Amino acid sequence: MTSVRIPEGWPTTEEAARAVQDRLRGRVVLDEPGPPPGTGRVTGVDVAYDDERDLVVAAAVVLDVASLEAVAEATAVGRISFPYVPGLLAFREIPTVLAALEALPCPPGPVVCDGYGLAHPRRFGLASHLGVLTGLPTIGVAKNPFTFTFTAPATPRGSTAPLLAGAEEVGRALRTRDSVKPVFVSVGHRVGLANACAHTLALTPAHRLPETTRRADALCRRALWEAAGTEA
Repeated sequence: MTSVRIPEGWPTTEEAARAVQDRLRGRVVLDEPGPPPGTGRVTGVDVAYDDERDLVVAAAVVLDVASLEAVAEATAVGRISFPYVPGLLAFREIPTVLAALEALPCPPGPVVCDGYGLAHPRRFGLASHLGVLTGLPTIGVAKNPFTFTFTAPATPRGSTAPLLAGAEEVGRALRTRDSVKPVFVSVGHRVGLANACAHTLALTPAHRLPETTRRADALCRRALWEAAGTEA
């Protein structure tokens, strides 16, 4: 497990963090379709916390998309680098997520985040932030619509409905299983929205959430338990 230090100059206030988002937002690439879904490798990242011990653990799991078998995995542990503030969660997660990705023994391919990309109040959620910093194609797949509105998609798997900020489409509600609550897909960086939804469907053959998220969630929870045990 890689040990992570909080980067020098990392924002410590809400004002400073929002200024970073505003500065980096213009670097998001929206005019690339992204890698073809259903082929190659894709990586899921997720984060777990132990606030009492001031610990954060990130996991990165690389899957072969055709088989959904794990090809590689890595974890990183560090100190919590920012307080909990809705809309600024990337500043709690980015340092350890970057370290976990860098510890992988192979290229990650597109990265699926358990969170938001453009579906964010400043159009710069974790998936966009991570994509800009790494240059990787990134997708946000969230469990809820955050502050945005949508009409429920039709009940069959694969049905979508726009996720809206007023009249602006910032993502899509995507039904990954028949009659099951949708997930909320948004572009992070270097992937089109239709392609992001297709990737998400390729990663959800049996469950509501992508296998990338499910595997990374299980790994980071296990790694947090181990890290907390060494701190006891």
